Amino acid sequence: MTQATNTTNILVVGIGGQGVMTATEILAEAAIATGHDAKKTEVAGMAQRGGVVSSHLRFGPKVLSPQITPGTADVLLGFESAEAMRWQHMLKPGAITLMNIARLVPPVVELGLFDYPADPLSAIRNTGNPVVAFDATAIALELGDIRLGNTVMLGAIADHLPFSAEVLLAGVLKRFERKGEKLVDLNRRAFAAGRAAVEALEGSK
Repeated sequence: MTQATNTTNILVVGIGGQGVMTATEILAEAAIATGHDAKKTEVAGMAQRGGVVSSHLRFGPKVLSPQITPGTADVLLGFESAEAMRWQHMLKPGAITLMNIARLVPPVVELGLFDYPADPLSAIRNTGNPVVAFDATAIALELGDIRLGNTVMLGAIADHLPFSAEVLLAGVLKRFERKGEKLVDLNRRAFAAGRAAVEALEGSK
C-alpha cells in the first residue's frame, strides 16, 4: 500500500490466454465489495492468445487514475516468469513478486525477435525484492485443467491484500456458479492450492 494515499497498486502480467484480465477484474470487484474505489487498465500489449499482457489495478479511498507509475507497485502477480522479470522496474523497494515459474514462450520469441531470458527467477532475486515462485501451471494440471491457473494465482495473492481472502474467493466462485457445482469446487480447490503454495514457501524462509 502506498502510504501517502492509502492506495494499493497491483500489477498483473502474463501471456494472452492465461486469464490475466479476468484475474484483474475479480481483484477489482473484491476491492469494490470491501468499500474501495478501484480503477484498472484494460490492456497494455497484445491481448490475443500468446501475446504479452499486463493489467494495472489501483484501489483505495479515492482513485483518479488506473495507471501505476514505475517504482510504485505494491505487488506484482506474474502469471509467466519472463514477464514477471520484465516488469520488475514497476515495483517500489521491498514490494513482493508472486510468480508462476512455468515458461510460456510468446510468439515474439518464437519468431526470433527477442531472446527468452536464461533464468528469470535469479534475475528477479538479484533485484533484492522478495519473490515467491512456484509452478502454478503444474498445480492447475494436477487439478485437471490448465485454465485453473488464474484461480491458482488469485489464491497466491489472497494473503497479500488489504481485505480478506474469503472476499476474493467469493468473487472467484461467483464467476462459476452458473456453470455447475463441479466447476465451483475445482476453482475452490485451485484457489486453496495457490494460497497454500505461497504460505508454505513463505513459512519456510
